[in-house]
Order: sequence, then C-alpha cells, then structure tokens
Amino acid sequence: MRVASVLAFRSMISCVRCSTPAAALMTFNYSDKAVWLEELEPDAEKGTGYSLCLEHADRMTPPLGWTLTDRRNVTRLFTPADSTEVA
Repeated sequence: MRVASVLAFRSMISCVRCSTPAAALMTFNYSDKAVWLEELEPDAEKGTGYSLCLEHADRMTPPLGWTLTDRRNVTRLFTPADSTEVA
C-alpha cells in the first residue's frame, strides 16, 4: 500500500523546472558546498528542498567546486555477477 501512496503523492507534486510530476528532492548546504538528491517522500517537511522530475534530477550538475551526492534508491536492470562465481 505504501507504493501506491507514494505514487499518488508524486503525481500531486510537480517539478520546479517544468510541469512534470516530481520524482526527487534536491537539498543543499551552502557552507559545505554540497548538494543531495533524495527520494521524494510524502512525509518530507515542506520547504526542505526543491522537487525535481526524473529527467531534471538525472541531469543535475552542481556548481563548480560543489559535490553532488545521489541518495536515491536505484533499481538495477542488471545485477552484477558474484565475483566468487567461476564461469
């Protein structure tokens, strides 16, 4: 049921750059020169960051001298092979 509520929540929030439904939350800290991309959660506090659609989040580049940490959950299409397996 949680997946359905998250999807419904995302469809209500739109990207600050376009009208596409938001998929991520961008937060930052000026003093640390750090930017974070996080999952957009229904329980996130209002005003804690900027909502971005998937396309804008994936193309996000931080200012020169800043670091970008992507904390979003990633669903892998392919699982890396176990290094202990021998073909």
